[in-house]
Amino acid sequence: MQDTTILDFEFEAHPNPVSDSDRAAVLANPGFGKVFTDHMAVIKYSADKGWHDAKILPRGPIQVDPATAVLHYAQEIFEGLKAYRLPDGGVSLFRADENARRFRESAERMAMAPLPDALFLNSIRELVRVDQKWIPEIEGGSLYLRPFMFASEVFLGVKPASEYLYMVIASPAGAYFKGGAPSVTLWVSEHYTRAAPGGTGAAKCGGNYAASLVAQKEAIDQGCDQVVFLDAVENRFVEELGGMNVMFVMDDGSIVTPPLGGTILPGITRDSLITLARSQGIEVREERYSTDQWKADAQSGKLREAFACGTAAVLTPIGKVRGRGYEFMIGNGGPGILTERLRGELGGIQRGTAPDPHGWVERLP
Repeated sequence: MQDTTILDFEFEAHPNPVSDSDRAAVLANPGFGKVFTDHMAVIKYSADKGWHDAKILPRGPIQVDPATAVLHYAQEIFEGLKAYRLPDGGVSLFRADENARRFRESAERMAMAPLPDALFLNSIRELVRVDQKWIPEIEGGSLYLRPFMFASEVFLGVKPASEYLYMVIASPAGAYFKGGAPSVTLWVSEHYTRAAPGGTGAAKCGGNYAASLVAQKEAIDQGCDQVVFLDAVENRFVEELGGMNVMFVMDDGSIVTPPLGGTILPGITRDSLITLARSQGIEVREERYSTDQWKADAQSGKLREAFACGTAAVLTPIGKVRGRGYEFMIGNGGPGILTERLRGELGGIQRGTAPDPHGWVERLP
């Protein structure tokens, strides 16, 4: 079997790419996840050949058999990362090696063929190189990259598949939350849990998000932007939002965030913020934080700020929290001082306007 870490990508140009004028109109206000670039990366896997057939192709539909394994047994994982336009016109990736590692670990948890990190990274670089003209020039704009993999073998039977299809698509992105609100409101879910010990909470698989949608709908129905999930054992400790990690800023300047441990996705933005804060002498405690503590600390003023964090949302201030029969505000209900500072510092590193002391940014040739 060949060394799949050094596959060369075959390139097929799109025969009818989006025109420059149409693309410019889209990039003026791309939103999030609604429009896509001209091309996609594709790599196949089979038990006998390993990873093979690496290509950059015109973006288009996937043809699958009705008995394709993913449709029945949900062997599927994905990632999310961004490419940024640098001040001098270049392009960068932020900690893509960590996405590669997490993608591999998610595959292992879902009994799927792990994609070599080097092959993951090369697929990202090749697609961005071809479609970098899709990176928006608007403030906060980026090219959102969605690598994903699913069981493509055609069979019925509960077992790991022996064939997989890995792909990367790209979407120009603006703000994740609509309306430009200064903060978001959360709904505390009492009846649904995101993950349990021994489950797939630390894997980035579609099933985790599918299971969160009914709770997210409940949050929207209650006039909130996002749901926040509690632990599955005691149903009182904050874990994470429907698609983001969460952090709390206390009155002594320290930060508290729920600890990892198999039920929470190990967010790359989360890890970056912890590293960034600690490098500045800010105490960051990874410890359990209950809804009772949350409410009491917000009401007493001990809790000054709270924010959600993730690749798509970056840092988003949390202004209000609602649950059955209660509602409370955090700080003044808007962005906090440390939240805004960390968001600016992280964004500066990602976009090349601030020093990168941790070596997180890769400039693409």
